[in-house]
Amino acid sequence: MSDVQEATNQLLDVNLRENQMSVQVTESGPRSESEHLQVTIGATVPTGFEQTAADEVREKLGSSCKISKDRGKIYFDISVDSLAQVHCLRSVDNLFVVVQEFKDYQFKETKEEVLKDFEELAGKLPWSDPLKIWKINTCFKKKKTKRRKINPNSSKQKIDNGRGDTTVEKDVKKEFTNSVSDSQILDCYENPTIKEEVSTLIGDDLTSCKDETEENSKEEGDPEVLKFRVTCNRAGEKHCFSSNEAARDFGGAVQDYFKWKADMTNFDVEVLLNIHDNEIVVGIALTEESLHRRNITHFGPTTLRSTLAYGMLRLCAPQPTDIIVDPMCGTGAIPIEGATEWSNCYHIAGDNNPLAVNRAANNISSLLTKIQVKEGKLSLGLPIDTIQWDICNLPLRTGSIDIIVTDMPFGKRMGSKKRNWNLYPACLREMSRVCRPGTGRAVLLTQDKKCFAKALSGMGHLWRKVHTVWVNIGGLHAAVYLLKRTPQSFVHPSEQDGERCP
Repeated sequence: MSDVQEATNQLLDVNLRENQMSVQVTESGPRSESEHLQVTIGATVPTGFEQTAADEVREKLGSSCKISKDRGKIYFDISVDSLAQVHCLRSVDNLFVVVQEFKDYQFKETKEEVLKDFEELAGKLPWSDPLKIWKINTCFKKKKTKRRKINPNSSKQKIDNGRGDTTVEKDVKKEFTNSVSDSQILDCYENPTIKEEVSTLIGDDLTSCKDETEENSKEEGDPEVLKFRVTCNRAGEKHCFSSNEAARDFGGAVQDYFKWKADMTNFDVEVLLNIHDNEIVVGIALTEESLHRRNITHFGPTTLRSTLAYGMLRLCAPQPTDIIVDPMCGTGAIPIEGATEWSNCYHIAGDNNPLAVNRAANNISSLLTKIQVKEGKLSLGLPIDTIQWDICNLPLRTGSIDIIVTDMPFGKRMGSKKRNWNLYPACLREMSRVCRPGTGRAVLLTQDKKCFAKALSGMGHLWRKVHTVWVNIGGLHAAVYLLKRTPQSFVHPSEQDGERCP
């Protein structure tokens, strides 16, 4: 049993013992019902890495997972006590609780009939359990924010008020302080080893939600009207309606059903209407912003999403004591994600651009500051270093690296297609030199597939292509290549020429 699950169970037992009398009288019904509530969670993931996300769900939650026909989505069942652990998943971008799924929805022939059906559908859906999950999720986030604000001894408040000593440079501290309000909610879920953060979801949170509701009703007299919006994501060519039309009519019916107030910007509840061909999934969003924005505070022109970086790292199956290198690290998304999830490996982030190296170093400093704030003590650091170097002449010993993971220049925002024809072969040659023969692996992301295939064909004696994952990067059709280093020793081209012509 994991530390997270053990802590959750321990807190549940304590709460049940402490509140045994009151539970029997006032809370036995709602609490026991909520604690054993089973719901279906949907998650958006980087396209192409659906299987990777499904494997992580099975490993960390023990739940079976279904990959949707609509690329970039997975679905899995959980109980409410696993909700905090769901937010700790590294491969998911956004989360939502499923209200109902229609696998083969029969659309009417005319637009008016279809939109009329959407209006009638809103009143027929089982909203009760999903709204309970949304409420628990929202109260949990509010409680974490409130706790940070009222705790006078917390190191975060010391940073916000400019009091107390820190070892972080002023510019890093200033930027971190500015981003605290935006990242407070996500901080609660980032580290699954913090038992207090996870366990508070069970027990007293359910009671606090009820208490807060009662207090608000007493103070205001009338219950607060929730604000909502409907977001429609549609894919398919056989639909006679647009996404806006579906969201408009379905949203109007939801408003009439719940008496909520529509607000497209400052909303409390976001209802999702996902339509893929004849499949419809109605859900309620559980995340306000994508979870992939968890590590990076200093962005560059081509910053890689943390969820995609996790998927690339997982492809090469890092083992304890492995040395993992990103020779073109940019803002450091890949090595930072690696150092966070695979802390028993050593990670090196390098780039030839001094601005990129500086951004990576600042991102590492910001992450260390977050860790110090959460743990309330000086952090021991992360197993990661940054360095400026030339990708074609790495200051590394031959055969000393276990894994290479990097995002290669696409030739659009960075570099050019013409330069890639010389850069890619030189990169693969230098990577083959430093990578360990026989066991070394490389995971390389590129959109310039033609150039990469040409460069790889000339390195067939040193690299063997094992697997290819097709991904979508900002609308660009890209590929992630998993390469295996052959047992053949690296021989420098100059040495080969010397053997042929002594």
